[in-house]
Amino acid sequence: MKITPELYKDMTEQYAPKSKSYVNISFAFLIGGGICLLGEGLLNLFEYFGLDTQEAGSWTSIILVFLSALFTGLGWYEKIARHAGAGTLVPITGFANGVTSPAIEARTEGWILGVGSKIFTIAGPVILYGTAASVVYGLCLQIVRCIMGDQ
Repeated sequence: MKITPELYKDMTEQYAPKSKSYVNISFAFLIGGGICLLGEGLLNLFEYFGLDTQEAGSWTSIILVFLSALFTGLGWYEKIARHAGAGTLVPITGFANGVTSPAIEARTEGWILGVGSKIFTIAGPVILYGTAASVVYGLCLQIVRCIMGDQ
């Protein structure tokens, strides 16, 4: 039996779970907004206690990464993500989850061949392409500046 694109589309529509976009989008917005609200609250709290903005931002980032890794280790992050979807991909917490998850899964294989080799399985491409993109953008900016005569 040859599967045509039309047949494949019909099969996926038949067996794929039906999702309610308005519910998914609402949960993503609320959970993602809650994570951002927590970050902003921590930032304001640290500034209130006398830290300058840069130090407060650093401590806020550290706490958000720690909480994300802790929740991933306890299995809570996955439960939250199941309901919040893309709302849990707020950059710093989603990245921490992306690094922690493979490390936890690979811990039975040992520190070197398990955790050490698999910790950046998910986050590695993000780092690679993010770094490459920043180099390309930086070169483009320098070329534009040279053409425009700013340097």
